[in-house]
Amino acid sequence: MEKILVTGASGMVGTALKEAIPNAIFVNSKMCDLRDKESTERLFYNKRPDKVIHLAAKVGGIKANSENLGAFFYDNITMNTNVLEASRKYSVKKVLSLLSTCIYPDKSTYPLTEEQIHNGLPHSSNYAYAHAKRMLDIHSQAYRDQYGCNFITVVPNNLFGENDNFHLENSHLIPAIIRKVFEAKENNSDIVLWGDGTPLREFTYSKDLAKIILLLLNEYDERAPINVGNTHEYTIKEVAETIMKIMKYEGKIIWDESKPKGQFRKPSDNSKLLNLGWNKKDYTPFETAILNTCEWFTKNYPNVRGIT
Repeated sequence: MEKILVTGASGMVGTALKEAIPNAIFVNSKMCDLRDKESTERLFYNKRPDKVIHLAAKVGGIKANSENLGAFFYDNITMNTNVLEASRKYSVKKVLSLLSTCIYPDKSTYPLTEEQIHNGLPHSSNYAYAHAKRMLDIHSQAYRDQYGCNFITVVPNNLFGENDNFHLENSHLIPAIIRKVFEAKENNSDIVLWGDGTPLREFTYSKDLAKIILLLLNEYDERAPINVGNTHEYTIKEVAETIMKIMKYEGKIIWDESKPKGQFRKPSDNSKLLNLGWNKKDYTPFETAILNTCEWFTKNYPNVRGIT
């Protein structure tokens, strides 16, 4: 059997992959600091994987990104560089690396298609993280051209699901709202959200992405990145109201319009994925996925990442 190594094993997508490929080699930051070149090469020397799913990244929401630009760039560029170089050095047959739709230019033609990635600057709120992810794509293509490496890159949109990070300052939109609603309900208080609720976002359930990753690991070998996210758009207000309904919270939202609301919209085109055999109906319905995530959070609170 092929040996598959997964970085970022303790993260949300890594956890989802454990259900899909339980026999893979799952590596988290406690097992190996991928920012350290020697440690990374030692890992690859010892494990000798045939394929690598590179999920490890320093991630966060708009607040964490805008306040930690240098750290986000350094940690991500270093991890990515070390993983790809170790993969090349130890003759890994295929590497699948995860990008993000934030790599797309702030000013683009919609929907976002893969060839537009380098056509302009990303949004100012997370440009450091976005450029680090862009360089992961460039690095993958450069190794393909010089060394013949089968390194591919995958572009999901906003991810959510069980085992997410629920830190109030470092998390993404959905986990932050879930925690705020849960704690506001416990304390009989209102919740405060950034912006005005009008920006539009696409969301993909982590367990759907795990299935897509396995599809691409077997079926996609192209040099160009591939969009894989669910392309249905929701306003941030709609997302918040859906979570409030599921969690039976009757308080109100106070929109803090003094805070940045981020890019207004960034709809993506997933037609390449659909042409590979993935069907729009294969995505878990949004409300079902939100319900699963809210129930998991409620059951495991406060012993979830970002709180304990």
